[in-house]
Amino acid sequence: MNIYRKYFNKYKIPFFIGILCVCLETVCDLLGPTLMAHILDDGVKNGDNSQTFYYGGLMLLVTFFGALFAVIRNILASRVSQGFGAELRYDLFEKIISFSEESVDRIVSGSLITRMTNDTGQLSMFINGLMRIFFKAPIMCIGSIVLACMINLRLSLILFAVVIIIALFILISLKYSYFFFEKVQLATDKVNSVVQEYLIGIRLIRAFGTGDREVKHFDESNQALMEYSSKAQLIITIFFPLMSLTIGLASVLVIYIGSKMFALEIIDPGKITAFLMYMSQILMSLIILTNVFNAFVRAKISKERIQEVFDADVDFISNGNNAALLGGVRFDDVTFAYPAGSGTPAVSNLSFEIKRGETLAIIGPTGSGKSTIARLMLRFYDTDSGNIFFDDHKIDELDIETVRGSVAFVPQKTSLFSGTVMSNLKWGDENVTLEEMKAVSALASADFVEEMAHEYESVLGSGGVNISGGQKQRLSIARALLKDSPILVLDDATSALDAITEARVRVALTNRAQTVITITQRVTTAMGADNILVMEDGKKRGFGTHKELLKSCEIYRDIYSSQVENINGEGK
Repeated sequence: MNIYRKYFNKYKIPFFIGILCVCLETVCDLLGPTLMAHILDDGVKNGDNSQTFYYGGLMLLVTFFGALFAVIRNILASRVSQGFGAELRYDLFEKIISFSEESVDRIVSGSLITRMTNDTGQLSMFINGLMRIFFKAPIMCIGSIVLACMINLRLSLILFAVVIIIALFILISLKYSYFFFEKVQLATDKVNSVVQEYLIGIRLIRAFGTGDREVKHFDESNQALMEYSSKAQLIITIFFPLMSLTIGLASVLVIYIGSKMFALEIIDPGKITAFLMYMSQILMSLIILTNVFNAFVRAKISKERIQEVFDADVDFISNGNNAALLGGVRFDDVTFAYPAGSGTPAVSNLSFEIKRGETLAIIGPTGSGKSTIARLMLRFYDTDSGNIFFDDHKIDELDIETVRGSVAFVPQKTSLFSGTVMSNLKWGDENVTLEEMKAVSALASADFVEEMAHEYESVLGSGGVNISGGQKQRLSIARALLKDSPILVLDDATSALDAITEARVRVALTNRAQTVITITQRVTTAMGADNILVMEDGKKRGFGTHKELLKSCEIYRDIYSSQVENINGEGK
């Protein structure tokens, strides 16, 4: 997908006006040395003040128009480049929002931040430079060579040699700089990822006292970024002085040969001065061209990285099947393995059914596939084989918004956002009233909110850092209840609650007309469900009520014994 065509179509008129201004400004700059030659040869040399004032006035007029064109192209360049950058960041964010789970797993968040900031900045700067100076450099270089040839063809042979030598310098610098600039971008990704991981896990790092290790980890990434940046800049710092030296030697040669030609009355001093001025313009344009190519290398790398985001797989698109779902769920011989995983199925040949309004508890050891069931129900992934049904509808035949709108999900890792308690609860329902918030908060035992300084207007830090883990979970449950979906999935969502609070929440949820699926590690949580699904190694090991499983499922008996009987100190 060539998304850049959209930006070009939008900004092509100011872009081409800006380029036209650059061209006209360059013409004005090129006229300067020629007018200076006329001032010296026709005016000063001959003592003709009228010619001096005439060409001097022309020179001032040309300089004025050159400055005017420069102001216009700077304004246009700023508007086009900043507008392009803002829209590109918007489109990138919109694309990231639509990422499939595979894309989320493949491109780490630190890299995405770099691509949205650093890489879009590189492209925006390139466009700004393209409109301001990049087109000016080749026009000035070619124009200066042509006008210098018109002054004296013999001296122009020096210019051709200079251009060839500097062209070689540019090609060599491009060859080596591309590699290092690409490494700089990857190293920037790494630095961002390390910082992001530290900020997310700052409390855990402090709890384990591993701050020194994290500093060392950051230092390694930071040193790598410094090393690649230094090497990339070293190439530029080496070749720029070489180009200046080449032009300087050429200027000395021009003055020497020009003085000999002046002594033979072959050339006038004004023309020698103009020739030297054109050589200075050529030097400036060649330096700009070198910057152009270096900027192009960076922009090319950034474009490739941004294009990778635009080419990433998107989430499942809507298909228009907005069937009204009632809450029945059925897994029919479902097998699934994570795309970026080991290849071993996370769930294998899984079949079970839960009717509308029933409660199901899913229990099993860590890594048994419990959370995978929730992800498949939300259609974060498609099954490798088998089918999932909501009521009598295949999940992949339903509109993706309908699927996710029918499931209220409370994940293992509580996610709250900076803002007020109210703004977080409104994720469940944007139009919710304060009375409805209080009602669901009571159901989720989140009535602690009313004891906060500003109640539902109380401000939460990013991630809910200013409340406890249990309070976060209760707010997350309240938010899910406000969604009022026919299916409620709690993925170990009461692990931070004490037994009394958890029991109170469980009873409140049981009394709602919802299909409730609870993924848990606690057998006391599972015991009250209508049915219990026992998982191990991605396979169903048992399905039934608490009493039935105590008789028929050895794994469930072991879990029960370890959690209940050992605590009570008595047998069944």
